[in-house]
Amino acid sequence: MIEPITKYFELSDTQVAQFERLDALYREWNARINVISRKDIDSLYTNHVLHSLAIAKVCEFASGARILDIGCGGGFPTIPLAILFPEAKFTAVDSIGKKIKVVEAVAEGVGLQNVEAVHARVETLPHTYDYVVSRAVAQTSVLMDWSWSKIARSQCGTLPSGMLLLKGGDLADELAATGRKCSVFDIPQWFSEPFFETKKVVFVPKG
Repeated sequence: MIEPITKYFELSDTQVAQFERLDALYREWNARINVISRKDIDSLYTNHVLHSLAIAKVCEFASGARILDIGCGGGFPTIPLAILFPEAKFTAVDSIGKKIKVVEAVAEGVGLQNVEAVHARVETLPHTYDYVVSRAVAQTSVLMDWSWSKIARSQCGTLPSGMLLLKGGDLADELAATGRKCSVFDIPQWFSEPFFETKKVVFVPKG
């Protein structure tokens, strides 16, 4: 069932078991609170879990790294990344309380000790983080407006601190509007599934 993950990542027995639990947990919670489209739930491991893990192909988080997921929805990319990097610390924030409830329940069901789910707006958070991650929440410049002051100047992974964003399509105008030098990584260089044909990871360095 989790072949899309084991195809591209070497996992411990614990990580395999945690990824395997996601299917039943998301089906159960999606029946109560719709966080994944009904037609998409059967593609959970490719379209949501593996997509989230594309960030790990760009940056490996070090032990103790602090990662903030803006607009985490049902827990993507937080939950898959937290399984892959158990020594890093993840804060998942969303302004919609019922989505945070799903993240908390899935994290507990998988046995994750490194995820904090917060019902709040990003601007109100009191702490700083080494990395901000997000998936299809808003334009890059808007995400920067919300969270740029929350990113510390640090390096707690294979890249310096900054934003790691899952995006798609033509990003030229969107990234030009940031006024920053952004790096764009095409996900098909790592994952061969057709779903990823136009998908990208964008890195916006804090420095």
